[in-house]
Amino acid sequence: MVNVIDVLAKYDGVARAKHFAAAGVSSFQLDSALGSGAVSRVARGVYALTTADARLIAIRSLPAEPACATAAQFHGLWVLETPVLPYVAVPHSRSYSGFVCHRSAAPPTLVDTVVQSLRCLPDLDGLVIAESAVALKGLPLSGLRLRLSGRNDERERRIVAAIVPQSQSIIECMARYWLRRAGFHVESQVNIPGMGHIDLMVDGKLGIETDGAGFHMDRTSFEEDRRRWNVMTRRGIPILVVSYSLLLNRPEEFIGMVRDALNRSSVAA
Repeated sequence: MVNVIDVLAKYDGVARAKHFAAAGVSSFQLDSALGSGAVSRVARGVYALTTADARLIAIRSLPAEPACATAAQFHGLWVLETPVLPYVAVPHSRSYSGFVCHRSAAPPTLVDTVVQSLRCLPDLDGLVIAESAVALKGLPLSGLRLRLSGRNDERERRIVAAIVPQSQSIIECMARYWLRRAGFHVESQVNIPGMGHIDLMVDGKLGIETDGAGFHMDRTSFEEDRRRWNVMTRRGIPILVVSYSLLLNRPEEFIGMVRDALNRSSVAA
């Protein structure tokens, strides 16, 4: 017998009556779950676990489905910042106050979410979502290119062309974007003998390591970071360590740092 909780789990904790009916859940089972307090009726025909995400409850109560950057967050993709207004997919042209609506005949799939994000959001916002879908979820680049083969998709194809499938983090993606935009030659995940892989190499002579709050706080990681930096120093390759905040809020400062480091490296040589 299908369990009410299992059906809700399949829909991230918020499901509609039609989802239960399709799964073979009886009215008696649903009423029993409501009576136990484990499940709540949050809107007409909409049910949720007590632990369900409030945004998803609000979206499915419209009724609608997450779309664009909001769906990307539910998929576990990289998103620069949580949208001020949730993005939703609706099968009609009606809009909802407090939501940004995308028209969609069906709930957006992963590739739908990426395509929506590329078409709707600024270049960098779309890139980090698309790159994470490829790097984290295995979304085939070929399928993404096929979806963006129209005459009006030139901008989106250009963004997709910048995707690096082996990308390790949103910070790496952001740094690469700003560096390429500034005209630098950038290589990703470059292997340095005795050191391992460095996140980015700029013009073949400056290493970029990306770091975020909460990373490398344990003693072992602390020591490994220093070992890696010492290897690079002995090889005569300077390293800049950059943060998410720097790349998000002060990209011009980041590019200035890179130019200065490259200039000093050239003088020293």
